[in-house]
Amino acid sequence: MMKLLSLRHWANTFKLVFKLLMSGRVRWWEKALFVIPVVLYWLIPADLIPLLPVDDIGVTMILAHWFAQRLSNRYNIPIG
Repeated sequence: MMKLLSLRHWANTFKLVFKLLMSGRVRWWEKALFVIPVVLYWLIPADLIPLLPVDDIGVTMILAHWFAQRLSNRYNIPIG
């Protein structure tokens, strides 16, 4: 739980997400499992908290963590 509150953890997570999205080893549909829901959540006006991006950022972080964990295990890429 404490690592989810760490700025270093989130910096590493988003670096890994970027690396995975740019990787040729990761299939396009696996990348789409992260990109499409995030983009749709940011663009669709039906929000949990309208006019504030707090929930958008939270959803992005949750999906980024899931995406990084899932694909780093599958492709044996270290998180740190």
